[in-house]
Amino acid sequence: MNDLPSVEHSYGAELVRKGIHLCSVSIPVIYYFISRSTALSILVPLTLLFLLSDVARLFHESTGRLYDRFFGFLLRSHEKNNRGRQLTGATYVLLSATIGVWLFPKVIFITAFAILIVSDTAAALIGRRWGKHPFLAKSVEGTTAFFVTALIVVAVAPKIDYLATEYLIGTVAALAGTLVEASPIRIDDNVSIPFSIGGVMWLLYAVFLPAINMFALDALV
Repeated sequence: MNDLPSVEHSYGAELVRKGIHLCSVSIPVIYYFISRSTALSILVPLTLLFLLSDVARLFHESTGRLYDRFFGFLLRSHEKNNRGRQLTGATYVLLSATIGVWLFPKVIFITAFAILIVSDTAAALIGRRWGKHPFLAKSVEGTTAFFVTALIVVAVAPKIDYLATEYLIGTVAALAGTLVEASPIRIDDNVSIPFSIGGVMWLLYAVFLPAINMFALDALV
């Protein structure tokens, strides 16, 4: 979604949305300390619960009215029932987390998903409040906030051997995620951002650090 100021969605509602969104950073943090199987045993039923509630909201009129009554102020326009049947951002976050945990080595998932949560939040709040200069589908201010916070995540996220090359790989992947976030693609950000970052990281590890054990962090639990 464009982060230039708009009357479509109040900034107060955006603060609430992104405050809830930021809580999802607990997913990569907790995952660092548990195994993939344990993480999936938590994420899969939780994802199914949110997915089923979304389906009920979209296809059962009474449920949809009840949902809109209590949570409608948190929904963006494209998530509302009268704008087409679109899943909520929360459902996309959980789908992305579940597939990401299953697909990626832990070192990649933690970085990619943490960037999604932290940097997407920063970009939305900064871009909506101070975004004045358009950049692709977003604003220069919001995009800058995304990239700067993504670099902070890369700096503090766990690495395999803490090599300089690993930090460079994270930086390039953060840049890729920044460009994807700013681009006018129709795939939900909660999917496009972590999977673009994760894909770039995995490719660069394979090219520049082919001998490194990508699953070293997974084996520690």
